[in-house]
Amino acid sequence: MALNREPNIPDQDVFYAELINAQRDLSDEQADMMLAKLVLILCNHIGDREVLREAIALARDNTLASPV
Repeated sequence: MALNREPNIPDQDVFYAELINAQRDLSDEQADMMLAKLVLILCNHIGDREVLREAIALARDNTLASPV
């Protein structure tokens, strides 16, 4: 399985709102922890090490390319 880089979330705006709302009333540290846990839960769900490796590289490269 290859990493799907095409839009694949129905109602993307609704999902984004749900993600933001899940962080309401959390401290910055709690929000960071929640997102880290979400990443690990989704990585476990995906399970394909090659897909995960590609996703990690994409996220890292995108982060390094973004101005701080």
